Amino acid sequence: MRASTLVPNWLRNYERQWLAGDTLAAVLATMMIVPQALAYAALAGLPPHIGLYASLLPLLGYAIFGTSSVLSVGPVAVLALMTASALTPLATPGSPDWILGAITLTALSGIFLFMMGLLRMGALANMLSHPVIHGFVSGAATLIIIGQLGPLLGIEAEGDTALEMMPETVEQLPYIVSPGTMVGIAALLLLGAARLWLSYLLRRAGVKKKRAKLIARLAPMVVVAVAIALSWTLEWDRQMAVVGAIPAGLPEIGLPAPDWGMTFSLLLPALIIALLGFVESLSIAHAIALRRRERLDPDAELRGLGAANLFSAFSGGFAVTGSFARTAINEEGGARSPLSGVIAAAILALVLLYATTPFEMLPLSVLAATIIVAASSLIDISGFLHNWRYDRTDGLAMAGTFLGVVLFGVEAGIGIGIGLSFATLIWRTSRPHIAVVGRVPGTEHFRNVLRHTVKTQPGILFVRIDESLFFSNINAVEERLMAELKRNRETRDLVLILSSVSRIDGTALERLQQINRDLLARDIQLHLAEVKGPVLDRLSRSRFLAQLSGRVFLSSYIAELALRRRDRQGDSTAPA
Repeated sequence: MRASTLVPNWLRNYERQWLAGDTLAAVLATMMIVPQALAYAALAGLPPHIGLYASLLPLLGYAIFGTSSVLSVGPVAVLALMTASALTPLATPGSPDWILGAITLTALSGIFLFMMGLLRMGALANMLSHPVIHGFVSGAATLIIIGQLGPLLGIEAEGDTALEMMPETVEQLPYIVSPGTMVGIAALLLLGAARLWLSYLLRRAGVKKKRAKLIARLAPMVVVAVAIALSWTLEWDRQMAVVGAIPAGLPEIGLPAPDWGMTFSLLLPALIIALLGFVESLSIAHAIALRRRERLDPDAELRGLGAANLFSAFSGGFAVTGSFARTAINEEGGARSPLSGVIAAAILALVLLYATTPFEMLPLSVLAATIIVAASSLIDISGFLHNWRYDRTDGLAMAGTFLGVVLFGVEAGIGIGIGLSFATLIWRTSRPHIAVVGRVPGTEHFRNVLRHTVKTQPGILFVRIDESLFFSNINAVEERLMAELKRNRETRDLVLILSSVSRIDGTALERLQQINRDLLARDIQLHLAEVKGPVLDRLSRSRFLAQLSGRVFLSSYIAELALRRRDRQGDSTAPA
C-alpha cells in the first residue's frame, strides 16, 4: 500500500487560500467547544475535564476518515444523556466505575461504527424514520431541561424520567433562595433573549445576516466568559457551587483494564448510541453537503464517527457525534475542509495545557442555563405540526416516541421509537392504495376514476395496485377486489395493473392463484398489465402464469384494445 493512500482526499487536494477560513472557523468553534464540553460532561455525570478530552482527539479521528468538509464532532447533549442513562444501573455518577463505564461505552460504540463502515452498512441511516428520530431528540431535550432544573435552581431532584424528577422539583420550589439561583436565572434569560432576538436586532442595525447569526451563536461563550470574570472578581465560589478543579495537561492515551461484566451489559446501549449518533450526524452533514454541492459517503462517515469515538475512548472521553451548533459555527466561520477541526484540536490542546484555571470558577447554575438553552433548540414543535398535517401516522409516531422518552426514560423511548417505526411501515404496507382506473379520452393514459374524467369499458374492470404484494397486505387487496367486483357485477375481465408492484412474496402468490381460480369459477378472466421485468421473471418460475385464466399485457392500453377487439369478434381469450 502506498503511503499516499493513507492521506485523506481533502488533504491531498487542499488549496492554500482555504487556510484563512479554516483557521477563523477553528477559533470560533473552539470558543463554543469549551463551555459545551464542560456542560455535557456534567450532564453525563462525569468530571468536567472529561468533556474537554472528548472534544480533542475525536476531531482528528473524524478528519482522517470522514467526508464532510465542515462537520464538527464532539460531545452532544443527547448522547451525554444516553450515556448517563446507560450507566445509572451500573455505577455511581462521577465514580471510577462510572468513568470506566463511559469509556467502555464509547469504545464499543466506536468499534460498532467502524466495523459497520468497513462492511458498507451506510444504509442503516434509513433504519429509523425521521419523525421517530425527531420525536426521540425532542423527548431527550425535554428530559435534559427537566434534569437541569435542579442545578439551575440549586436543588436536588433525582430520577431518570419526568415522572420521577418533576414532583421533587415542584416540592422544593418554595425554598429556593440563593445567589447561585439568581445568577443561573439571569444567565438563562440572557441566553434565551440572545437566541430569540439578537440575530434580528443585529440585522436591523445593519449587520449582514450571516455575521449576525454567527454573533448570536457565540452568545453562550460571552455569557460564560462574563460569569467567569464576575465569579473571580466577586469570589462567587464562596456563595455558590462552581465547576471546581480541572486538571491541567493533555489526556493520557490508552484504555483502562476492562470490566467484562460491565462490557457485556453495555453492548446494547453502545449499539443504540452508535446508530442514533450516526443518523443524527449524517443528517447534519447531509444538510450542509446539499448547500455546498458536496457528496458524502455514508460508509466513510461510519468509519469517521467510529474513529472519533475510538479516539475519544483512548483519551478518556465519552461518546461523541456531529454537533449541529458547532457545525453551524464552523460553516458560518468560513471552514472549507476538515483542517478546521484539526486546528480546533490544536487550540483546545493549548487550553488544556495552559488555560483551564479560569473555567474552574464557572458557576454550575450558569452551566445548567447553557445546557437548557442548547437543549431547547432541539425540541421540534414545527416538525410535529408538519408531520401531523401531512401524515397522521408520522405525527403519532413522533408524539409516541417523545412521550416514551419523557415518561419512561431514554432506553424505553428508543424501544418505543423503533417499534413505532416498524409499526408505521407495517401499517402502510398492509393498507396499500388501490384504484379503479379508466382511460383519459384521447390518450393512452389510465387514471383514477375518482380523480379524473375517464372512460371505462363495460365488462372490463381495471384496478391498479400501488404497493408490492406481501403476506401483510394481500388480505386487504383481495377484499378490495371482491368489493369492486360486487359493485361491478357485469365484469367479465379483471385487469390488475402492477406497474407499482416491485415484489410478490410467496404468500401473496398463493392468494393470487386462489383468486384466479375463484374468478374462473365465476366466468371472470384475470389479466395482468404493466408487470415489471423482475416480478415477471419470478412469476415465470411458478405455475401461476400457466394457470392464469387471462393474459399478460405490456400496457393497460394494449389490454383495453385487445379485450375490446375480442368482444367485437366474439372470440375467447386464450390463456397466456
